[in-house]
Formats: sequence, structure tokens, C-alpha cells
Amino acid sequence: MRKIVVSAAVAVVAAVSFAAPSQAGYYSYGYQQHCFVKKVKSYDHYGNLVVRKVRVCR
Repeated sequence: MRKIVVSAAVAVVAAVSFAAPSQAGYYSYGYQQHCFVKKVKSYDHYGNLVVRKVRVCR
């Protein structure tokens, strides 16, 4: 009887440990990312301003 209880407890712990990380990302069929374009300013070797457009999605 004790072996059955211990094996059931181990099975529950294993199932919960796999379920927790899968809930963290939550990407399903209805999920849509929020994307926007960000302008990043930097300077080249000669001191000229260089503006790059970077797409950021969350």
C-alpha cells in the first residue's frame, strides 16, 4: 500500500513540474504578439548619425 502512495505522489510531482513551464509562455492559436518599430540611433566610425529601424515583438 505504501509503494502505491509513494508512486502516485511521484507521478503527481512529475506531472506538475512539466505543466508549470508550459503555462509560462502561453502560445496558443489565439495568441497575437504585440510588435512595434523602434528607432535606434548610433554613430559610425566617422561621427555620422546612423538611424536603424528595429522591429520589437512581445
